[in-house]
Amino acid sequence: MKFWSFKNIAATETEPESTELRIEGDIVSDDDVWIYQWLDMPCSSPNVFRDELKQYAGKDITVWIDSYGGDVFAAAGIYNALMEHKGKITVKIDGKAMSAASVIAMAGGEIQMSPVGILMIHNPLTGAQGYASDLRKTADVLDEVKESIINAYQLKTGKSRNKISAMMDDETYMSAKTAIKEGFADSMLYAEQPDTPTETMNFAFGRNAVLNSTNESVKRLFAISKPELPKENIALAKAKLALQLTL
Repeated sequence: MKFWSFKNIAATETEPESTELRIEGDIVSDDDVWIYQWLDMPCSSPNVFRDELKQYAGKDITVWIDSYGGDVFAAAGIYNALMEHKGKITVKIDGKAMSAASVIAMAGGEIQMSPVGILMIHNPLTGAQGYASDLRKTADVLDEVKESIINAYQLKTGKSRNKISAMMDDETYMSAKTAIKEGFADSMLYAEQPDTPTETMNFAFGRNAVLNSTNESVKRLFAISKPELPKENIALAKAKLALQLTL
């Protein structure tokens, strides 16, 4: 069993043929696959993933992610495979992309999130036993693993390493709007228009502004009037327009 699946989407009159990849369930290392298979739980390994991805070389792929995460090294293998893929990768987070799954999401040239989706980043964790020196060594390894994860986040967001590190320390959960604001996503799925318009127009007109605008219009109107119009008629017309424009 696999925690991911590829699917070919047939071409239509308006859309070309495309490939869809869904990543769900736990992300596990090559060494732990047998445990999941024994328990009949969805899983797969990076090596098998790479082999299947090669069958879609050169094709644009939409990657749907709904996963709590799992093994960071397995996620790194999948992230690398997607980054190396010859074709556009569009990531769509429809439920959750947490922990190691958020690392995979960073492989998207474009990342979109469902309005009800969640992206979560945190520090790597592990279990350890042994002498005090073993535990200290494990802590040092975790620090280096964190640095490697920050690389993926920084490439996408452009944020400083210190800022990303602090967000991981806080175990940061991000909605679609927050993820977009922080640079971890590019847009929200199903949103027809961006939240913030690219141009701001002021439609709040005061009375003086209206009068000034109409006075200018009157001037332009009489500037192009026929020269043979009698002066007394022009004066009468101006008086009538001024009366109307102040009502």
